Amino acid sequence: MIDLKILRENPEKVRENLEQRNMADFPLEELLALETKRRDLITTNQKLKERRNATSLEIAQRKRAKSDASDLLTAMKQESDQITANDKEIGEANERFQDLAKRLPNFIDPKVPIGKDDSANLEVLKWAPEKIVQPSRTREHSEIAVEFDLVDIERAAKTSGARFYFLKRDLARLNYAIMSAGLDFLRDRGFSPVQPPYMLKRDMIGGAVIFSDFEEVIYKIQDEDLYLIGTSEHALASMYSGEIFEPGHLPIRYAGVSPCFRKEAGAHGKDTKGIFRVHQFEKVEQFVFCEPENSPGEHARIVRNTHEFMQSLGIPHREVILSSGDMGKVPSITIDIEAWMPSQGKYREIVSCSNCTDFQSRSLGIKYRRKAHEESMFVHTLNGTLIATERTMVAILENYYRADARVIEIPSLLRRYMNGQEAIEYPMPKIEA
Repeated sequence: MIDLKILRENPEKVRENLEQRNMADFPLEELLALETKRRDLITTNQKLKERRNATSLEIAQRKRAKSDASDLLTAMKQESDQITANDKEIGEANERFQDLAKRLPNFIDPKVPIGKDDSANLEVLKWAPEKIVQPSRTREHSEIAVEFDLVDIERAAKTSGARFYFLKRDLARLNYAIMSAGLDFLRDRGFSPVQPPYMLKRDMIGGAVIFSDFEEVIYKIQDEDLYLIGTSEHALASMYSGEIFEPGHLPIRYAGVSPCFRKEAGAHGKDTKGIFRVHQFEKVEQFVFCEPENSPGEHARIVRNTHEFMQSLGIPHREVILSSGDMGKVPSITIDIEAWMPSQGKYREIVSCSNCTDFQSRSLGIKYRRKAHEESMFVHTLNGTLIATERTMVAILENYYRADARVIEIPSLLRRYMNGQEAIEYPMPKIEA
């Protein structure tokens, strides 16, 4: 949630932010009217309560003097009824106000390019290993994986439905090798590993995201106030909800490792082959709590970590700053790392790194103190996927496939996590079901 003081004192700043994010249809005027109505009703009720108290004193005086107070009793009842009616209106206005206010997006960082979609994204870096000549086209990862008997989509569809998979043989081992390498990489850079709960309460997810926007892509546990996590970011963000960091405790840097579960609602017909867009996958996630003035530097840190890890895997990639129309509503700025996919002849997003400033901490009530006994302030939160393993394996399959030798080379970084294995070889004939 944004600082509502800005909404009250500088609504034009909010309006400009909505326009830059292509959200001009947001009911800002209704939100502002609700704020005015709410404040006016509260002021009216305060005056009515003062008048009712004065009336009550006058009634007591008349009763002591054994005088008729029926007119005052009638007046006090009318005042009480009006207060009750106003309280109901205040409650309704406040509920609608809070609902709309929670949907307001974070303010955009000045470095974010303004645009309607990904066509306005700004490329800031491109990298490819010298020893690998990027082919313009190669076989799709799904074809390679089936040929090498590494993935079974058809049987997963039988057991679980579309967008599920069985990882097999060396690809299952490679998945865990990537996660282990990612955790070691971040541990060496001062990030503490955390495996979070895989289910979260609604209000915890709602503090980390705009829930009305995210609800359609996550799985709810029936008859429980629990949802399967879409990313460890949400669990890590809510970990300290309602708490205050004392002086000297920041920054805190976590490396979250978890499966992620998503419906992929709205993605029908996109990336239906293979394991690029699926309902479950694994991630190693960077998450940081820090003081506001340090968040730009922490953002640069998590982007650099992801870039260096991709380099260590030898995967050609580029960095892009997402435009105002392509980024999510919670971050102030997002930088995507896109891997080169030879079969498509283009770069595809595999991880994102975002500075959410104080947006999440305001919703979750997470603060810090610079000095003991000083007034607390809201922390800044940042998140950045170091690695999403399924999409990373897609990039490895396509970039490390060697058609002439009928092998898939294993990136050198991962070989020690696979007992020194250097390549995935063409498999023995499959057993027919």
